[in-house]
Amino acid sequence: MSTMMSRMGGLVGGGLIAGAAAWLAMPSPAVACTRVLWNDNELAVVAGRTMDWPESTEPILTVLPRGMERDGGRTGPLVTVADNPATWTSKYGSLVTTVYGVGTADGINERGLAGHMLYLSSTDYGPRDPSKPGVQAGLWLQFVLDNAATVSEALALLETVQIVATEANGHKATVHLAIEDASGDSAILEYIDGKLVVHHGREFKIMTNDPSYDQQLALLAQQDFSQPSSDLPLPGNVKATDRFQRAAYYAAMLPEPADEREAIAGILAIARNVSVPFGAPYKGFGIYNTEYRTAINLNQKRYYFELTTSPNVIWADLDRFDFSAGAPVMLLDPDNVELSGNVSDRFAAGQAPF
Repeated sequence: MSTMMSRMGGLVGGGLIAGAAAWLAMPSPAVACTRVLWNDNELAVVAGRTMDWPESTEPILTVLPRGMERDGGRTGPLVTVADNPATWTSKYGSLVTTVYGVGTADGINERGLAGHMLYLSSTDYGPRDPSKPGVQAGLWLQFVLDNAATVSEALALLETVQIVATEANGHKATVHLAIEDASGDSAILEYIDGKLVVHHGREFKIMTNDPSYDQQLALLAQQDFSQPSSDLPLPGNVKATDRFQRAAYYAAMLPEPADEREAIAGILAIARNVSVPFGAPYKGFGIYNTEYRTAINLNQKRYYFELTTSPNVIWADLDRFDFSAGAPVMLLDPDNVELSGNVSDRFAAGQAPF
């Protein structure tokens, strides 16, 4: 088997996370977010994603310390889970990108566990089981980042709660979740036909949107990328299946990075390749332009953010923040063209979003 096919085999479980904030989506859009995990280079575990949406998701980079009290039964001021809502105190601090001020779309905690929430229209959480504490879907990722240090710990914790459908502004929250840790472990989690389906393993690297992950893997298996060349035809549209296969192909061809700069550049190059440009004629069938891209170095605990309407990439180092219990929540609005480079010192104390 060629080196290319060997690497492609390791990508089968991957997938650029599509539509993390899309849980506030309009009925049945084919939102176009993507997640890529690069965990087989010698330098660092690196992950990247795109966020595609028809309007601003009001992203705010938010530093959350340990010791914060959470109510998983609330979507902002609204009670989503009236019967046995999950409540917890955050064990770990995190740096996240929030969505509409009521949930977490993307982020990493101080132990090097990261995650990305994306849109999946076929999501079905099933009927409410009041015997399990309920967590509204917008806080699914935050629950993980608050309480777990590794993918395995996160999966064990998620067995103790139930993710519950929520709505905001009349739009249903249908999402799936990708998580990875500093060891390179990975998991894709989806609620299909009322059951939680978990794909756990380092090989699950690429994630987009519909159809379900099992079907995405079956479609990818039909492709032969064993002899890459400039003449090899690749799926070139922006729909989820095309992005999944294109991201898998390019991720398999990433060269060994010499330093972090090259590693982040590689991940962002793929994220840009599967992004949807402004003005593309796709809104009529529910695919929207890319709002932002993120990249994460899970070993160095460095978080990169690129707003597509800004000319600059910015980043923040988790070791520059105080995550101790009682420390202030720190906020940064990335919608500022004057921001560039390391912005760790540009965060300001503010009110916790949830």
